[in-house]
Amino acid sequence: MNAHAGPDGATLYVDRTDADIGTNGPFYVVYADTDGERRWGYFCGNCETFDNAMDSMGRIRCNVCSNLRKPDEWDAAHE
Repeated sequence: MNAHAGPDGATLYVDRTDADIGTNGPFYVVYADTDGERRWGYFCGNCETFDNAMDSMGRIRCNVCSNLRKPDEWDAAHE
């Protein structure tokens, strides 16, 4: 895992072997500890930022470059 300074200055660990596919690049899983036991969130592999959000359907959107991971489940009623 690669160590990076997080948004609040804390050290976060990006696991580049665990990723979800986005439209512009992967979203890597981020942990708050080196053991990978405390999951923190995601890191955008396209623009190298932690500034992203996940909605209730599992869709991840990067707030910087608009990289997008499609939802885990899709239902036409949500459209």
